Amino acid sequence: MNILAIDIGGTMIKYGLVSSDGQILSTDKIETEAEKGLDNILNKIDNIFKKYKENNLVGIAVSGTGQINGMIGKVIGGSPIIPNWIGCNLVEILEKKYKLPAILENDVNCMALGEKWIGVGKDLSNFICLTIGTGIGGGIILNNELFRGENFVAGEFGHILIKKGEFQDFASTTALIRLTKEKTGKTLNGEEIFNLEKQGVTEYKDIITEWIENLTDGLSSLIYCFNPRDIILGGGVIEQGDYLIEKIENNLSKKIGPRFKENLNIKQAKLGNNAGMIGAAYLLLEKTNKK
Repeated sequence: MNILAIDIGGTMIKYGLVSSDGQILSTDKIETEAEKGLDNILNKIDNIFKKYKENNLVGIAVSGTGQINGMIGKVIGGSPIIPNWIGCNLVEILEKKYKLPAILENDVNCMALGEKWIGVGKDLSNFICLTIGTGIGGGIILNNELFRGENFVAGEFGHILIKKGEFQDFASTTALIRLTKEKTGKTLNGEEIFNLEKQGVTEYKDIITEWIENLTDGLSSLIYCFNPRDIILGGGVIEQGDYLIEKIENNLSKKIGPRFKENLNIKQAKLGNNAGMIGAAYLLLEKTNKK
């Protein structure tokens, strides 16, 4: 009993087989070619389905970019990077074509569910989840359930306002890269920036310090709103691990009151690039009552 899981991002589509206990059995990726629009995405899904259709599939689970009503599997908003994506009821299309149950949910919501199912959130009833990447996305688990909000768009943490402007404009990995370019004239990726900071190069230490200030400005607002015990952070830059988590915690401690610090844990996400597929598979099993 396997789930065909597909994670549609703005740049890449990750896909593979996920078992009923959340294990990745096989995985691959292809370019999204977002500019070619929805029909091209559907063609890619069809090719993926043909590759796996003989693998005892119980359904198709899709994690996708944008604002998504996961209750019906419809894209209801977000950045129009894939022409005709917004307004598409992907679940309706897939179930009609392949005669299998399907789900569609926002990628960071899927990440949160994946971490809840078999990741670092496995034993947690409540937590908030952020992914730091091109932008900043969020997912909220309350009383062991995904909290979607009144209009299914809860967790758009990247758009909250900090002192400088929108959170994600100053605290995403994109923002870190842009800040480095402004300060040094060099275009480096997150790992390269941190490597230079670890070597003690003063200008990179200053860049990381400023970026962490921006990141904790947003996190402190979320802490004051939710009073969480656990915050799970994901995204490539968070793979700096304890080194970065410790810096975040030390900076946060200066910005939040004692009752909010009490029992607060900042955790690194465990499932990496597979979290979206695993969380989507969880939702599919929930829909079909096979979990």
